[in-house]
Amino acid sequence: MNQSNKPEPVSSSAILEASRRDKLQAIRDLGCDPWGGRFDDHQPIGAIRRRENELREEPVPDQPGKTVVRGPAVRAAGRIILRRPSGKLHWLQIRDWTGTIQVMIGKAQVGDANWELAQQFDLGDLVGVDGQLIRTRTGELTIAAEKLTFLTKSLETPPEKHHGLSDPELRQRLRYLDLVYTDGVWERFLRRTKIVHSIRSTLAARGFVEVEGPTLHAIAGGAAARPFITHHNALDIDLYLRIALELHLKRLLVGGVERVYELGRVYRNEGISPRHNPEFTMLEVYQAYGDYRSMMDLTEALIVGAIEATGQPLQLPWGDTTIDFSPPFARKTYDELFSEHTGVDPGDAAAVARFARSIGLEPAGKHPDVVKSEVFEAKVEDELCGPVFVCDYPASVCPLTKRKASDPTVAERFELFINGMEVANAYTELNDPDLQEELFSKQLEGLSEEDSMARMDRDFIRALRHGMPPAGGLGVGIDRLVMLLTNSQTIRDVILFPLLRPE
Repeated sequence: MNQSNKPEPVSSSAILEASRRDKLQAIRDLGCDPWGGRFDDHQPIGAIRRRENELREEPVPDQPGKTVVRGPAVRAAGRIILRRPSGKLHWLQIRDWTGTIQVMIGKAQVGDANWELAQQFDLGDLVGVDGQLIRTRTGELTIAAEKLTFLTKSLETPPEKHHGLSDPELRQRLRYLDLVYTDGVWERFLRRTKIVHSIRSTLAARGFVEVEGPTLHAIAGGAAARPFITHHNALDIDLYLRIALELHLKRLLVGGVERVYELGRVYRNEGISPRHNPEFTMLEVYQAYGDYRSMMDLTEALIVGAIEATGQPLQLPWGDTTIDFSPPFARKTYDELFSEHTGVDPGDAAAVARFARSIGLEPAGKHPDVVKSEVFEAKVEDELCGPVFVCDYPASVCPLTKRKASDPTVAERFELFINGMEVANAYTELNDPDLQEELFSKQLEGLSEEDSMARMDRDFIRALRHGMPPAGGLGVGIDRLVMLLTNSQTIRDVILFPLLRPE
């Protein structure tokens, strides 16, 4: 026989899909819509399980001395995650977003039509169940089905129970399956939702109003970061996805909005790591007539409130350690921590430069404060277990920050570090328009005109000239905070759809 005439082998996945499509047609032949429809008045499985206290022991008719544990009539909808045919009984495990429960399907109890429908069930199908809540002889809470409703056919085979979604990238790429089949994933994202809701509630209780600023900016400002660039066809101009929320919120301070915040996405065209995603969620808060000390108090309230909203204690696990979030958080100065972790006097520029060289950093041609900042990032930040407020940064590396009246070389700024990770950043905001313009000019020195970050936001300077009240400002990285409050070791585990390379 000619080798070329041999039929191509059929893959196991194709066989499984063909079987599911056969069942799809069988469901249609039974007069059911395989794509389902409205299914009113079903109860969340979690709420059904909480009705366990309504179970009562009842005698079995015509069987003296025998009893059965029965409860209320219930209606549930969920995805089949386990299926076990057993003679004239079918056992299912179904899951919705509140939990899982066992379903018992008996031919005598559901009738011939429903029994035939049950033969077409596959793992991953969505079904509705009407029945009675009972407890089986093995003690498991179960819905004894009386009526079945088919809601959606799954044409793809779900991952194998024990090994299917072990690869982290596959879990992130197929997040819809990760949510269904990986224990704890949905609970983690639900906790994130509670954290964000708590933050909004805490701010509202303190008189802050939430606004929505533009995500497309004509000038990339408010942070030192590389933006994503796009083009607006009608105006024929380049625009930048925002790298920060700051400058538009400060314009609102000028406009008389005294307590304001935005909680939204920002975009930075930079690297990807366990702590960085190019698209992330930022909270920025501004309070007129406050300062960076006001923002420390607010930061503590936001974090403690978020922990309480998730029903957790203030001592939370983080890997092999425990973080104690009991307020007040430690407060230490930048120079104090620099000296503690390097053994070098932070005021001795020559000694700092020598230390920089000893750890592989090149200080030549750099401002002494820039060298000190690079050493701090390399040798101090990872050692900060925290939570600790690192206060009073070198002014020259903080162009948007008010200087201390007693020492203009120091900026009234803090960063909150927790287990070596920067989670929050706050300033006493600079509101002197002339000094702000001067600092912007210095920051932009040396950048080419083609550089997207080389343009000054002159309208922001104009706004400051109209008078911005003294204020405290705070930025919190929501994704990093959620990582810490859910014991997640990578930022990708707390972002539903992190950026991935195309398949």
